[in-house]
Amino acid sequence: MFAQATDAVETPVYMRFPTIPEFTVFKAPDSTKFTREDLHKRKSTVFVIFSPDCEHCQRETEMITQNIHDFKNTQIVMITYLPYEEMISFYKTYKIANYPQIVMARDTKFFFPVFFKVRNLPSIFVYDKKGKFKKSFEGDVKVETIIAEL
Repeated sequence: MFAQATDAVETPVYMRFPTIPEFTVFKAPDSTKFTREDLHKRKSTVFVIFSPDCEHCQRETEMITQNIHDFKNTQIVMITYLPYEEMISFYKTYKIANYPQIVMARDTKFFFPVFFKVRNLPSIFVYDKKGKFKKSFEGDVKVETIIAEL
């Protein structure tokens, strides 16, 4: 009995409930609310949990934007829990406004790091077009590896 309780605690929530969760974050550049209902239906979703000052996150963002044509049927939701000013600086530096399939947002309630049990940044979580969890990645990951899961 105790083993089952321990297993439930050890297993991240996203593995126990393998669909896109309900969430509320606030988008760059204007802090408008963004929720699960705002996601495009029938498109794969890639969540990227990042920190603006993380070099690995910066490289991952560069690789994604350089290969954005490979994500044409995918929506990318980049989430940070750090202050708005840091997110906006990153948003401007990487010209995220030029990529309509990327939403960058701030997680003011620290929901995603807990839900996904984030240990390393960036952390990437891929969901199929039906909203079912497919694969997770931590740290540096090649864009081709992400694309292969879409």
